[in-house]
Amino acid sequence: MSIVGIIANPSAGRDIRRLVAHASVFDNNEKVNIVRRVLLGLDAVGVEQVWIMPDAYHIGHKALDNLRLGLDVRFVEMQPRFEEIDSTEAAARMVEIGVRTLVTLGGDGTNRAVAKASGRVPLMPISTGTNNAFPIMVEGTLAGLAAGLTALGLVPLDVATEPTKRIELWRGPDLAEIALVDAVVYRSRFIASRAVWNMDDVKAAVFARAEPTSIGLSAIGGFLEQTPLGPHEGLYIELGAGGVEVLAPVAPGIIQPVPVKSHRRLQLGERIPVDGGPAVIALDGERKYSLLPGQEVTLSISAEGPVVVHLARTLRHAARQGLFVGTPVHAS
Repeated sequence: MSIVGIIANPSAGRDIRRLVAHASVFDNNEKVNIVRRVLLGLDAVGVEQVWIMPDAYHIGHKALDNLRLGLDVRFVEMQPRFEEIDSTEAAARMVEIGVRTLVTLGGDGTNRAVAKASGRVPLMPISTGTNNAFPIMVEGTLAGLAAGLTALGLVPLDVATEPTKRIELWRGPDLAEIALVDAVVYRSRFIASRAVWNMDDVKAAVFARAEPTSIGLSAIGGFLEQTPLGPHEGLYIELGAGGVEVLAPVAPGIIQPVPVKSHRRLQLGERIPVDGGPAVIALDGERKYSLLPGQEVTLSISAEGPVVVHLARTLRHAARQGLFVGTPVHAS
C-alpha cells in the first residue's frame, strides 16, 4: 500500500528571531492551506493512505474541512506534548506504520526532530520556518505530487531522492544529538531564548551544508568557501580576530560582518573536540545542549543524514515517462 505521512509543526517560525530579524511569517492558517494542497497532490497521483501528526492547532483536521479526497486520511494515535519531541514521536510511529514518504512543514529544527526517527524514509521538506537551509520553498501542490510519485515507486529512488549529511554530537561513546545544517559553540551558561542570531558570543561552528544561497549561520561557510562542499566533506570555522571578515546574512534581514580566525574542511568521521565550558551548543539555529565546566564532547560529519526527495528531478522524470498524460481526448 502507498502510504505518506505529513508532519506540520504549528510552532515552526515562531521563535525570537521573528522579533529581532525580518523573517517572513507562515501562520498556521497558511500551513492549513499548504497541507490541503499537499493532500490534493497526493490524491491526484493515486496515493492510497495518508497519516497526519495531531497538533494543538488541528492543522490536519482544518485542511480536510470540505475537502473531497479518494485517499484514506488518518491521524497518528499519540498524546501531543506540543513540543519538538512530538515531531520525533510522530515520525517514529509513521515509520512503524510503513509510510513510504514523509512530508514536513517547518524549518531546520523541525526536520532535525523528524530526522531523529525517520531512518531511510525519504523526506519532502517544505519550508515554513525561520532559518531554512534544509527545507525548500516549494508550492504544496508540487510537493504533494513529488512525494506521492516517490511513495508509489513510479520514479526510481535513485532518481527521486538524494542522500544528505548530518552533524553528530558525541559524549564519549554515546551519540547525544544531531544537526542537519550546523552546530555552533556559543559562549553562554544558559540556553535562554534558544535561537542564535547574535554572533558576538559564537566561538566556533561545524557545517554539514555551506551554501551562499542559504540564510543563517551556514551562509558564513557558503560565502567563505569558493567551491561547494563535497558529499564527504564538512566545514569547521573558528571565530575571532586574526583572519578574514565575512559579510553574511545570519538571519533574515540581518547581514553582519563575521570575523573568522581560521577554517578548514572536515572529512567524514573526523571528530572536533569541544571543551572548556561553560558553553552552549546550538543545533540548526537553536541552543540545545549545555556544556558544563570540565565536560568535553566532540562534533563530526556523518553520511547518515536523512534521504530527501529531489523535487525537480522527480517531476521531470515523471514527465519524461508520460505519467501525467492520459488517453487521447477525441472531439465529439
